[in-house]
Amino acid sequence: MNVVGHKANAAQADIQLARDLLAGKLEAFDHFVTAYHDKIFRYGYAMCGQREDAEEIAQETLMKVFENLGQLREPERLKPWVFRIAKNACLMKRRKSVFAPHAEVSLDQLMPSKSGDGDGARLEIADWSGLPDHLAMDAELRERLRIGVHALPETYRAVFLLRDVEGLSTEEAAEVLGVSTDVIKQRLHRGRLILRKELDDYLRAAKGTLKHP
Repeated sequence: MNVVGHKANAAQADIQLARDLLAGKLEAFDHFVTAYHDKIFRYGYAMCGQREDAEEIAQETLMKVFENLGQLREPERLKPWVFRIAKNACLMKRRKSVFAPHAEVSLDQLMPSKSGDGDGARLEIADWSGLPDHLAMDAELRERLRIGVHALPETYRAVFLLRDVEGLSTEEAAEVLGVSTDVIKQRLHRGRLILRKELDDYLRAAKGTLKHP
């Protein structure tokens, strides 16, 4: 199945999940936790930088989703609605956290691929399958990526996580962050360029490895 087909199927599954939740089907709540806990945890971890905070953000978000399901008017808006709740939980946690606000971000789950979107600026982080297995644990690449993401200004990092890690559309990311789609596009473009500057030389070498094993 191609990427477009996979995304379409995932979107349909999300819509059906939202309908089942709104209908009060008990099994839907278990399915929702299975589908969304790790996504919310990853977002909270990348934004706040601590596993303890990220787990609390995930739990608080799940609770608020269940408590406020009546506010979900459109089943197709489930994902941006959930991440808007997660964003607010993250903001509250960062104000109260005992950890430093700029703690180092772990990138264990945020590894990059070499794919592009046609303009040469896109850097997909959610899919690591494009590079050889022997590069998947490459310490130098991990370090370059860690530095690059950690160095992103928070406004760029938030957009980058929603768009390139969680796969939200531009419109959905704008809804989550409460800004215009133009702002999302600008921030994403700038964030990608910053990361590309960090990784471009290494990824070019990786492409050469693919062509000349």
